[in-house]
Amino acid sequence: MTSVLRIVLPKGSLEKATFELFEAADLTIRRSSSVDYKATIDDPRIVDVRILRPQEIPQYVAGLFDIGITGRDWVEETQSDVESLGELKYSKATTDPVKVVVAVAGDSPAQTVADLPHGVRVSSEYPSLTERYFAQRGIKADVRLSYGASEAKIPDIADCIVDITETGRALRAAGLRVIDTMLVSYTEMIANKDSYADPAKRHAMGQLMTLLLGTLDARGKVLVKLNVGSDDLQKVLAVLPSAKSPTISELAGGGFAVESVVEKRTINTLIPALKDAGASDLLEMPISKIVA
Repeated sequence: MTSVLRIVLPKGSLEKATFELFEAADLTIRRSSSVDYKATIDDPRIVDVRILRPQEIPQYVAGLFDIGITGRDWVEETQSDVESLGELKYSKATTDPVKVVVAVAGDSPAQTVADLPHGVRVSSEYPSLTERYFAQRGIKADVRLSYGASEAKIPDIADCIVDITETGRALRAAGLRVIDTMLVSYTEMIANKDSYADPAKRHAMGQLMTLLLGTLDARGKVLVKLNVGSDDLQKVLAVLPSAKSPTISELAGGGFAVESVVEKRTINTLIPALKDAGASDLLEMPISKIVA
């Protein structure tokens, strides 16, 4: 297979998590230094790798690159005409999505966006998205671009902010209160529409997504293998959770070998319970990918 895809990956807060995901998917990203904007991936489907700010990636994918990873928030902010290949549910801190929210001071009389007056001063890193949001609700808003630390601008510079949050802790710590969620945004793989229309490129895109999604699906899961006698099989199966049906094989000397994918977080109680139910020769094994 010849190299067919030019890919652009996010720099900044998503950078470390993205590099870790690609390495786990056997798509290790290599570059000469941590500040280099060019990189390589030793994969026959990928010809070029760039690392740029996620704010810029939707527009670059719409025009220059075949695929890229960014947030849905930046696709909506830039109104870029791109094809979505699907969500990649990871982020800088948690597996929770980023939420773009409207927040006011904790002592503000506004309980909903409808309570905000005409001329409300709004500070946001998403001016285009924010202007459209307020216009759709018939509120004349004075929207100003923020370059960060938006929460510090209430109440002297702004009456409310439009900002991102994963947990809401930083906003609460700043004494702010969320009055609406504008957008729920996962990290996403997007594609250039002309590239997506090319069968060879679309096939290569699908193969990369299979690796990445399979890696994400395997996170937090392990493979449990065990042996059990015929008399205890049903007791063991009653204890054993499974993503689908567990795999059961007859042993030459009698009894059964059983294996199942389970959540890693349950393993500390699961293994003793399986032992109590009659299981023996228990093995816990790591999983790198799950591809259905």
